[in-house]
Amino acid sequence: MLKSLGVKPYLYPMPVLMISTYNEDGTVDVMNMAWGGICSHNMVALNIGEEHMTTKNIKKRGAFTLSIADIDHIEAADFFGIATANKMADKFERSGLHAVKSEKVDAPIVEEFPVTLECRVVECQNGVGDFRVVGEIVDVLADEKVLDEKGNVDPTKLNAFVFDQFQSGYYAIGEKVGQAWSTGMNMTK
Repeated sequence: MLKSLGVKPYLYPMPVLMISTYNEDGTVDVMNMAWGGICSHNMVALNIGEEHMTTKNIKKRGAFTLSIADIDHIEAADFFGIATANKMADKFERSGLHAVKSEKVDAPIVEEFPVTLECRVVECQNGVGDFRVVGEIVDVLADEKVLDEKGNVDPTKLNAFVFDQFQSGYYAIGEKVGQAWSTGMNMTK
């Protein structure tokens, strides 16, 4: 029997995404966010509050990077969701992680995260819900250790985790349980 839980943001899994930008003084800012993802073959959409330093940086610089957090760096990833750059100027330095400047956009790349999308802002929207940023993916960078023999990202090597909005937990992912556009083919007959 189904039981009503009311109106809640209950979708699972939710990505754990690291948005990286440069502050006005050139220092690195990283924010942990779950309300975003792919919205077209070369576009991402982020739903983010306007009060965040990251939002101000995105508006000012017109660029950001979006990284997949991995279990090896879960403590820093969670910290980026706890601390705010509006109150903690040395937030990134406290993490112990390292960043380099993107060659494609005006944003930093956190070296420790295994996959990073370099994005150029194409639209900022104020509307229902929160502030929304649409970014064009201009390149994807991946650590060689997460690539398969064909040069594609291997999710079993990625060591990524997801956020659960039911109990605010993080969960490891990676086991393949089927093949898209194939597993359900028997049902087409």
